[in-house]
Amino acid sequence: MAQRVQTDWILFFTILALVAFGLLMLYSASSVVAEVRYGSSGYFFLRQLGWALGAMILMMLLKRRDYRIFNSPWWAFASVGVVLASLLLVYFVDPRAHRWLRIGSMGIQPSEFAKPALIVFLAYFVTRRESAINNKGTLMPAAMMVGLIAGGVVVADLGTALVLTATAAAIFYVAGLERRYFVTAAGIALVCVLLAIVSKPYRMVRVFAYVDPEYKLLETRLVKMIDPEGKFKQVLQRSTASRDPNYHVRQSLIAVGSGGPAGLGPMQGNQKLFYLPEAHTDFIYAVIGEELGILGCLFVVAGFVIILWRGFRLYLRAPDHFGRYLALGVTTMIVVQAFFNVSVVLGMVPPKGIPLPMISYGGSSLLSTLVSLGMLQSVSEHSG
Repeated sequence: MAQRVQTDWILFFTILALVAFGLLMLYSASSVVAEVRYGSSGYFFLRQLGWALGAMILMMLLKRRDYRIFNSPWWAFASVGVVLASLLLVYFVDPRAHRWLRIGSMGIQPSEFAKPALIVFLAYFVTRRESAINNKGTLMPAAMMVGLIAGGVVVADLGTALVLTATAAAIFYVAGLERRYFVTAAGIALVCVLLAIVSKPYRMVRVFAYVDPEYKLLETRLVKMIDPEGKFKQVLQRSTASRDPNYHVRQSLIAVGSGGPAGLGPMQGNQKLFYLPEAHTDFIYAVIGEELGILGCLFVVAGFVIILWRGFRLYLRAPDHFGRYLALGVTTMIVVQAFFNVSVVLGMVPPKGIPLPMISYGGSSLLSTLVSLGMLQSVSEHSG
């Protein structure tokens, strides 16, 4: 007897709505910049549309395939291996940013594909080791794999590394990781984040500009005892001289604040006219706030709340452990990334350079997100 397909139409149409809405807002946010830089107002829009069509086809293929095909060592380890090799390769072929693999005019970010690869690996691994989740034989290899992937990503992309870590933490917490191990892992992760911040002066500037923009903490007696010559302050000031770390967020808040309840109207925003940097990428949520107001912002938030609801529902209803952890991982990854992006745009946390899923410009991000959502929908369709 054929298996009954159970399409989650609420989830499916929410994804379609967010992708379509993202394309429309992308054109609005990027048309002027694209016209000036490339002589075509649709430059970014058409490139994103191409990625969207390809990613949507792949999502539909994954949606129809049984998610259990990924529950194998081949998929779990091969996908992670390809990502690690790509991260190593991009470190050398892109010596400045360590982010891009260029294929002609097309650029690919391997860090984006670390997300679905890590989710598949953790779902497979935790399913196999759930009964011994607190044994060292489970914790050591898991920590090593998460550390390798997050460490490879954090070289150039701290925001994505935080998303990966949060996703892994959610899966292990639900799997029953004891509190002592969880606290230890959180402590180690915090130290690693601090080291990642200290290793890049621009990251230190962003953090200090957020918590202490006038550098008053560096004038305290304790800091002067540790650094009597003020070298640390000089490093920060030299970095600040070349870039204003609060400029992005300040312009973002101006955009969101000027939108009011209903916004200035589609295509009518002013901050995207070379005032707000990265208006079509990391800060597109600010353009939504300016042009569509609070209502537009709430529409986007509602979309991710629906994904959270349907994803958690799939987690509870999945017929096997692998499906549960797959659903949990995908849902956590997308919702946490959206939360980080919106928090940056609203000035709640320091800038991290992380796109808004399905909305921001970026082919790698869109493809990675829709691949992950294809696996999530597969859990729904093959749970009968």
